[in-house]
Amino acid sequence: MNLQKKKALTARTMNVGESRVTFNIGRLDEIKEAITKQDIRDLIASKAITIRPIKGRRAVVKRKSRRGLGKVRRRPGARKQEYVKLTRKLRGYLAQAKAKGKLPLDKYYILRKEIRARAFRDLAHMKERMETI
Repeated sequence: MNLQKKKALTARTMNVGESRVTFNIGRLDEIKEAITKQDIRDLIASKAITIRPIKGRRAVVKRKSRRGLGKVRRRPGARKQEYVKLTRKLRGYLAQAKAKGKLPLDKYYILRKEIRARAFRDLAHMKERMETI
C-alpha cells in the first residue's frame, strides 16, 4: 500500500518536511481513507499520524574576522596628496595653453611626461621650462 500522497498531504497541511511524518502501522486503513486536510488534522489529533521533532544540525562556528595587513585601510600620505594637487594644477594649465594654441602638440606631450616624472617644483618652474622649449 503506497501512502506517499498521504504523507505529502500531511506535510503540506502541517508545514513540515515529509521525512518528519510517520504513520501508525495499526491504523493504516483510516489513513488511506483520509482525503481532506481536515481529515489529516483529525488523524493527527487521534495519534494515527505523528510528527517527529526536528533533528537539528550542528551549528557552524563562524571564524572571527582577522585584521591582517591586507585589511587595513589607510589614508594616502601627505606626499601623495601634494603630488596629486601639483599634477592636477600643472596639467590643467597645460590643457588651457594647448586649447588656446600657445603650445604645439609635440611640446605638450613632452611637458606632460615631465609632469609625470615630477620634474617641476611648481607652476612658475613649469612656465620657465615652457619658455625654453
